[in-house]
Amino acid sequence: MATAVCPGSFDPFTRGHRYVVERAAGRFDEVVVTVVVNPNKSGMFSVDERIALIEEDCADLPNVRVDRWTGLLVDYLTENSYSTIVKGLRSGVDFDYEVPMAQMNRELSDVETVFLLTDPRYAHVSSSLVKEVAKLGGDVSPFLSGHIHERLMAAVTGQRKV
Repeated sequence: MATAVCPGSFDPFTRGHRYVVERAAGRFDEVVVTVVVNPNKSGMFSVDERIALIEEDCADLPNVRVDRWTGLLVDYLTENSYSTIVKGLRSGVDFDYEVPMAQMNRELSDVETVFLLTDPRYAHVSSSLVKEVAKLGGDVSPFLSGHIHERLMAAVTGQRKV
């Protein structure tokens, strides 16, 4: 069975992320959306919250599941006998950033990275930008699923529900 890992911080999980996961789900037997934890960073949402939001968002995709990992991503793939990473590319900037990582991952553990182009509607969207715009009162609803938008706005306005 061919499994692909879609890694990221997903703070929050955007429609652009969802698009890449959907595309991967159509091409692999199983897709594991892996929330990669950086212990040096604190997100707006806890890892458990991010996992729950992604699980709800991807509930209609039967071959998608969500996991977490702290540490080197290739160690996660090796530990689980996976060999493919799927990453979304929004622009040449993403390509320039991702290619050296993909080459390093292949060198370290023979893991291949497959790049999927995002939907042009979301090529300008990043989790960081969504949070920044939301904090400044902008409408980010087009870039998030309804339940994620609701949770983001609750966090931004201090009415967070855990």
